[in-house]
Formats: sequence, structure tokens, C-alpha cells
Amino acid sequence: LGKILKKRSYMDVNKTIKELEEKGYKNIFIWRDNKGVKYDWHSHPYDEIRIMLKGEMIINTKNETYHLKKGDILNVKAKELHNAEVLEDCEYICASKF
Repeated sequence: LGKILKKRSYMDVNKTIKELEEKGYKNIFIWRDNKGVKYDWHSHPYDEIRIMLKGEMIINTKNETYHLKKGDILNVKAKELHNAEVLEDCEYICASKF
């Protein structure tokens, strides 16, 4: 998986989406999960990015655990097995790099 790239205390969602488009990301959307949601082990065919807008979640790989909170940005490499657990209601930007 990637690493938490940076932490932003304030995020302009529209500006962030435009920046992602400029960096070549596609399929950009905002996703919401409720506390207690779990995603079993899976992978994605493309590099993905998660930008936390609110809430808290954990993403695990076979080697790392990432505790994501508001402002955290995580790159997920293509085909990297991972799972997730939502610790509190959250909202985050998802995008793929083909």
C-alpha cells in the first residue's frame, strides 16, 4: 500500500477534485460509510487514492495498518490486498489512476 502522504487541517473539496483531475485521476467521487462498516480483503485494478473529509477508519494490508482521520491522504497501489473498518461515520474522496 502507500503511506499517508499529508495531513490537511482544511480542505476545499472542489479544489482538491480539480487537483486530482490535473494529476490524471479519473472516476472521482465522494463516498460515505457508517460506523461499523467492514470491507473484507480485496484489491483494485488501478492505483487509488483516499482523502478523508471526516470520520475515522482503519485500512490494513498484510504488512501495515493505517489509521485514517480527517485530512489524511492515502495512496493504495493497484492489486494491493487490503481491508477496512469504519470506526466512526466517515466521508472521503475516492479516485483512480488508470
